[in-house]
Amino acid sequence: MTKRLAPLVLALVLAAAGCSLQNSDNTAAGTVKVVVGYQSKTINTVTAGTLLKAQGYLEQRLQKITDNGGAKYQVEWQDYDTGAPITAQMLAEKIDIGSMGDYPLLINGSRTQANERAKTALVSVTGYQPKGSLNMVVVPQDSTAASIADLAGQKVSASVGSAGHGTLVQALSRAGVDPAKGVEVLNQQPQIGATSLESHQVGALAQFVAWPGLLVFQNKAKLLYDGAELGVPTFHGVVARRTYTADHPEVLQAFLAAQLDATTFLREKPFDAAGIVADGSGLPQEVVYLYNGPGGTSFDTTIKPSLVDALKGDVQYLKSIGDFAELDIDRFVDPAPLRKAFAETGQGDYDQALAATANPTRVTGTDPICARAVEDSPQAGELWVEGADRPQPAADPTCLLRAVQVAKAQGKVIRAAYVPDAELGTRWFADKAVWLREGDKFLPFTTSAAAQRYRHAHTTAVPVAYDQAVTEVRG
Repeated sequence: MTKRLAPLVLALVLAAAGCSLQNSDNTAAGTVKVVVGYQSKTINTVTAGTLLKAQGYLEQRLQKITDNGGAKYQVEWQDYDTGAPITAQMLAEKIDIGSMGDYPLLINGSRTQANERAKTALVSVTGYQPKGSLNMVVVPQDSTAASIADLAGQKVSASVGSAGHGTLVQALSRAGVDPAKGVEVLNQQPQIGATSLESHQVGALAQFVAWPGLLVFQNKAKLLYDGAELGVPTFHGVVARRTYTADHPEVLQAFLAAQLDATTFLREKPFDAAGIVADGSGLPQEVVYLYNGPGGTSFDTTIKPSLVDALKGDVQYLKSIGDFAELDIDRFVDPAPLRKAFAETGQGDYDQALAATANPTRVTGTDPICARAVEDSPQAGELWVEGADRPQPAADPTCLLRAVQVAKAQGKVIRAAYVPDAELGTRWFADKAVWLREGDKFLPFTTSAAAQRYRHAHTTAVPVAYDQAVTEVRG
C-alpha cells in the first residue's frame, strides 16, 4: 500500500510545489503584475492606452528592468467604454493605473480617497484641448434644433459623470436652461446612446471623443454644439493607485516613460499613429485622424496649471450630480513621477514642456495647389486622397476647397478633408461643416449657430453648401 501511495504522494507534493509558484491570479510567484485600465474608443487617451498597448512600449520598458536583474513583470490591459468602470475597479484594487477624462478624474479622486489602498493620484495628462472641443452635442440629421437652448424639454443621452455630460451641464446653464429640470438626461453608455439617437428615442447625444465625430462621419448625426464654445480646457489624464506605486515605483516610472515614447511617436508620425489606433479600436482611421491629427488634440503629458485650474472649476459639477466627498485638487495632483520620467529618459525638459501652450502637432509642408507654405498657420487643413501615402496640406479653407475640386476633376476618391472652424479653430470634417462665402473667401464652421454668429457681424457673408462651394471656388 505504501509503495502504491508513494507515486501519488509525490505527485501531490509536486502539484503543491507547482501551485506555490503561482499567485491566486495565475501570475507566477516573483512576477509583478500591473493592470492597466484604458478606453480604446476614447482616442484622446491613446498615448496611455490603445497606441501604448499596440506599440508595446510599456512591456519593453519593464523588460529592460528584468534584463538588468530586476523582477519579471506581467501587464494586463482592460478595455472599457467610459472612466466609471475603471474607477470602480480601482476602488476594488483590481486596476493599478487608468486613464480617463477630466470629470471622471474628479470622481475617481473623490471616490478613492477614503480607501488608503485605493487612493489615487493624477500623474500625467494624455492630451487636452484649451477651449474644450473634445466634448460635443449632436442631434439627428433631421433635427430642427439650431442651438443648445432648443433642447429644452427634450431627452438627452449622456454618460452621467463623463466629460460629455459635464459639457452638457455647463452649456445648458450658460444658455439659461436648468440642466436638472430643463432636459431629461438618460444615463447611457456611448454606444447605447448612439442607438437611441439614431432611433429618435432621444433628441440629442452629449459625449466625448470620438463619438460625436464618429456619428457625424457615419451620417447618423449632425453637430449642434461644439464644446469649444465654453472656452474651458478639457483634458484626459492618468491616475495611479498610491499604494501600488509606493510598492512598485519602478512600474509607474516605466509607464510614464512609455507614455512619453507613445507621445513622441504620435507627434512625429500622426498619420501612422492614427492607422495603428484605428486597428486597435475598430474606429475608422478618418475619425481617429480627425482628433489625433495635426491641429486636433494637443498631446502633451505635462500637468499644466490651466488644466489644474479647470479641474478645480469642475468641482461644482461634481457636487451637482451626487454626494461626493470634497477633493483637495492640489494634493490629488502629483507631477513628481512625470518630472522624474522626463529627466531619466532625456525626452525634453519638463519645465519647458509645461510652459508650452502651442499644439505640438501642426499641419506642415507646402500646399501643392495654392503653392504656399502652411507652417504655423491656424487656418491650415488637410486633404486625404485614396491611395496617397498621407494627407496633403492646404494653406486655408479656400485652398482646401480648390484641392478637393482638383482631386474630383482627376477622378480621385477623397477619404477625408479636414478644416479648422473659422471662429473657434476646432478641427472638423470639411464636408460636414457649415460654410459661408464672403467675397472670394470661404469660411467653415462646426455648427450653424457659429455661422449665424459670424453673419451677424459680417452681413455680406452668405450661406453656401459644401458641394456648391467646391464647384464655385476659383483658383
